[in-house]
Amino acid sequence: MVSTGQEHPEAERWLADTRASYDADATSYADETRNLLAELPAERETMALFAERVRAQGGGPVADVGCGPGRITAHLSSLGVDVFGIDLSPRMIEVARTEHPGLRFEVGSMTRLDLADGELAALLAWYSIIHVPDDAIGEVLAGFHRVLRPGGLLLLGFHVGDPSPPKPGADEESWPESYVRRRRPSQMDAWVDEAGFTVETHPTLTSATRTLGVLMARR
Repeated sequence: MVSTGQEHPEAERWLADTRASYDADATSYADETRNLLAELPAERETMALFAERVRAQGGGPVADVGCGPGRITAHLSSLGVDVFGIDLSPRMIEVARTEHPGLRFEVGSMTRLDLADGELAALLAWYSIIHVPDDAIGEVLAGFHRVLRPGGLLLLGFHVGDPSPPKPGADEESWPESYVRRRRPSQMDAWVDEAGFTVETHPTLTSATRTLGVLMARR
């Protein structure tokens, strides 16, 4: 599941910046997030509901897109989900394979998923779309729609807040991975609806430092 390398130049720019940042930070990121699920009961409840819904519709392959070091992939697997991970960062995939050797992890881009039409029973992008510019969200969601079977589930996690400022111009500094694009739930609902999904739930999870949006939809 590798990217074709034929993305639009602007897409290549933010993808390259994101890839480089996560490659450089893969080991420390894995250390920082390894036990995060144990500290976030609301996140565990969301994953349990998602796994239950996948099993109730008969199971099937599930892609964790933007899986990072594989913490969510491994957790869903422990809940009986036939899940595999995809990430833009080769170094993140190396870490995921080392930490979870029994699971499948492959390098790939959410902008060009190397999956067949209707191949997946479900797909989640857990806080990985936070690096996607607004003008690329439609293409990404259309790709998610394409690889899901009819009735397939989509689970998105994102940071809630006022819309982010415009992306930097071509002559400005690169866009770092650490820049988080925040969205309003109503905007996410609209984008997902435009991509052909039916939004089913969209709760928010509030922690001491941030508000996280969760959106579950069906193809």
